[in-house]
Amino acid sequence: MERIASFTIDHLCLFPGLYVSRRDKRDNTVITTFDMRVTAPNREPVMDMPALHTIEHLGATYLRNCSRKEDIVYFGPMGCRTGCYIVMFGDLNPEDIYSLVVDMCDFIISFEGDIPGAAPEQCGNYSEQNLNMAKYYIGKYKDELVANKRFEYSAFL
Repeated sequence: MERIASFTIDHLCLFPGLYVSRRDKRDNTVITTFDMRVTAPNREPVMDMPALHTIEHLGATYLRNCSRKEDIVYFGPMGCRTGCYIVMFGDLNPEDIYSLVVDMCDFIISFEGDIPGAAPEQCGNYSEQNLNMAKYYIGKYKDELVANKRFEYSAFL
């Protein structure tokens, strides 16, 4: 079997940032998958599940209600718990969604109240949430993203 693209990236050289993971094209439609890498793989602790679950709920809620909601296909966590994927319609680059991601981070950091979708009839694991830790991880990520604007995998290989 062919090795998938994400396994060809040297994760020992990867830092928090916003990267294009892949672009898929079918007919006239392009879908871009972004790697929103929150922690440095294999060098920092991974995000705990309750915080990552909260980031998923809040990030998805924000993106599916923002001015670019028609472009959003999916937002969700990476299995390795070092970040999230943002999947969007369009042949896009990280610079094209930088302000969107910063705004989403601000939404999560400033969020107060009940987590959207955190009810037994709305989520299969509704009680596993941690807003304070979600704010911590996203605050750290936003600071790193704004300070360093890491957009290219190749800069670390």
